[in-house]
Amino acid sequence: MDAAALLDAFSAAPRHQLRPAAWCRSTRFASQACRATAPFARADWQAACAILASNSTGGAGHDASSNNNAQPAPRVNGQKPPPALEATPTPDELDLVPVSNLPRPLSISDLSPAPMHGSQLRVAYQGVPGAYSEAAAAKAYPGCDAIPCDQFEVAFQAVELWIADRAVLPVENSLGGSIHRNYDLLLRHRLHIVGEVQLPVHHCLLALPGVRRELLTRVISHPQALAQCELTLNAMGLNVAREAFDDTAGAAEHIAAGGLRDTAAIASARAAELYGLQVLAAGIQDDAGNVTRFVMLAREPIIPRTDRPFKTSIVFAHDTDGTSVLFKVLSAFAFRDISLTKIESRPHRHRPIRLVDDANVGTAKHFEYMFYIDFQASMADVRAQNALAEIQEFTSFLRVLGSYPMDMTPWDAALSSRASQY
Repeated sequence: MDAAALLDAFSAAPRHQLRPAAWCRSTRFASQACRATAPFARADWQAACAILASNSTGGAGHDASSNNNAQPAPRVNGQKPPPALEATPTPDELDLVPVSNLPRPLSISDLSPAPMHGSQLRVAYQGVPGAYSEAAAAKAYPGCDAIPCDQFEVAFQAVELWIADRAVLPVENSLGGSIHRNYDLLLRHRLHIVGEVQLPVHHCLLALPGVRRELLTRVISHPQALAQCELTLNAMGLNVAREAFDDTAGAAEHIAAGGLRDTAAIASARAAELYGLQVLAAGIQDDAGNVTRFVMLAREPIIPRTDRPFKTSIVFAHDTDGTSVLFKVLSAFAFRDISLTKIESRPHRHRPIRLVDDANVGTAKHFEYMFYIDFQASMADVRAQNALAEIQEFTSFLRVLGSYPMDMTPWDAALSSRASQY
């Protein structure tokens, strides 16, 4: 086979079918040992092409006697020729395609390297350092690399765009109720709930060093933090202006940055350490059992199990009368002895109003709702699978937000009671 035919064969055949043994049989080096199982390297392919091309320069009239005086096999791209073609240790240099300069295929690790075993997870949370969400992220993923975000929406997008690996966001508080914004974002985005963490909230009254309580003229913090400490502030005699801020730790940062000596903030003790503030009073929440529930979000769901307590979160909508459909949904769980831990209704964003035309009473307008439900069962449980299969028959929309392990951390009521004393 001449050089042109061999090069055509290399071009036409798939790369994975090119083996050294097949190449050896097509040349005069069949006596050399070649392993048929090893893949044909790119450097060997280039060397073979160069050597065959140099051997064919004499035309078709070359015979065996002319091959006895053949020149040594050249070194191609700085690499030695294959063992079957190596003649003398003094070859010429042939610079063909520079292999080292060829572009490397872009992989997902180039866009955002996923954490390897033992490396830190990047966890997004809403707020600034010192926020309760940062503490929840540290509790959910000890030793993680916490990434602060200025809005809940940004935390969702950080995970979707591979800037973060997880997000830890609040969904409800034992005193303030549900955080509706995050329920709406759970429906808008395609992230999955992979866990939950419950964080006891211990509010502190913070001010600049040397500031006394009677000199304060206002208190700033997140609206929920202000509401959770209202009775305690009144009992302390702080009948001052109370202004809402984006988040608790942000309020502490604002006082430290502006040097505001007439203003105090309601935030965590960690925020006082980070921003150089003093704690005027600790544990000022009205209820010692102040707990916020956070969910852990990821791009991919986890595999549900049955060897430990699991919780599943779903959302559904319906087109028919709400009362009967909701009764059927609750019955599907009740008949299978599945306990519900939460039920939340939110107005349907795309269809907020439903018109009902009755010839006897006229036209009525009803709100359309989306229902969020948490129940204590794993999606690996046959009872949960059958319940959702039944619910799907009379709902127009059903989505599983996640099936994840429950937070079984023991609650120390005595510790919370002591923390509430100042």
